[in-house]
Amino acid sequence: MAFRSLPPLVTSGAHGGEAYNSVQTPVQIEFRNVTKVYGQFVAVKDLSLAVSAGEFLTILGPSGSGKTTALMLLAGFAAPTTGEIFISGKSIGSVPSYRRDQGIVFQSYALFPHLTVRRNLEFPLEMRGIKSSEKAARVKRMLERVHLGDLGDRLPSQLSGGQQQRVALARALVADPPFLLLDEPLGALDRNLREQMQVELKNLHREFGKTTICVTHDQEEALTLSDRIVIMRAGQIEQMGTPEALYDKPRSRFVANFLGEANILENADFEVGAGSALPGAVAMLRPERIRVNALAAPYLEDTDRYATAKGFIEDMTYCGPLRKYQVRVGQTALITREHVNTEKQIFRSGEGVRLDWLRSDVRFVSA
Repeated sequence: MAFRSLPPLVTSGAHGGEAYNSVQTPVQIEFRNVTKVYGQFVAVKDLSLAVSAGEFLTILGPSGSGKTTALMLLAGFAAPTTGEIFISGKSIGSVPSYRRDQGIVFQSYALFPHLTVRRNLEFPLEMRGIKSSEKAARVKRMLERVHLGDLGDRLPSQLSGGQQQRVALARALVADPPFLLLDEPLGALDRNLREQMQVELKNLHREFGKTTICVTHDQEEALTLSDRIVIMRAGQIEQMGTPEALYDKPRSRFVANFLGEANILENADFEVGAGSALPGAVAMLRPERIRVNALAAPYLEDTDRYATAKGFIEDMTYCGPLRKYQVRVGQTALITREHVNTEKQIFRSGEGVRLDWLRSDVRFVSA
């Protein structure tokens, strides 16, 4: 089968983000002007994206944003309407999915229900013609690595959700594919298990160094796992960059609101911070950047660095480690978020408060 080669590239900070590191790394996966159309619906529009070798990249977006379609195109379960996809510099447009050397983990896990855990892991090795002695050794090592060494003879139905997820990851990795595709990999788990598996995924990525593309709508998952995040909207890239860059410096109201909570200070009747030279831009302030103080509390030193506003508590929500306030300041409702501290004063609904924030913490985003 013929492949068309192209020279290796490097990642860049396009779309307002930052490269996830400053070291030039060969590109392993690349979308070039890829569009996918279903009838009259454009699922992906002119997508260009380069993924470096060893990178953990997450595609994040709401339902219908095109993130899953992009993954299915890469996996070979759908074909681009226009544009090309390259793996290690070779066009894969004519390569069927079963011949693309990749590991895939689906939200449903897609384990073979009639096969034991061990046989589930042996299957991809058999498909690749791995001899029996090596196959047994690989499966044994991988089961031990995911802490399932004593469960190899069980059926998937005899495992918990977290154990099934570990089997799915082990099956995807056992054949040592050059890259890994994750489709909402933790979506079927409860919160505690999701947090545990996030740690396990990070450890596996660190250990095996596989180029990984993860599709999710879970913001926390994306922030926790990723070297770089791509936020999609209506089939196109809205912004991409490191988790820190996207959270701290979103370019648009959509990104600010989608990646965490944001106070959009549009038409606020109080000073919020330094103005913006961008036409149509609106001020944005993250809830954790705001300090809630009693009206009589002393002002902070170096007051020129801070903006202040007085209002009253509309609502207080206790969230375990966090306490959230909704504060009414004139016509604007602000959300604040602070860590619970036994020494911190608790304010109740109707109580007057003063809000303080650093002027430098205000960001300006496109409307």
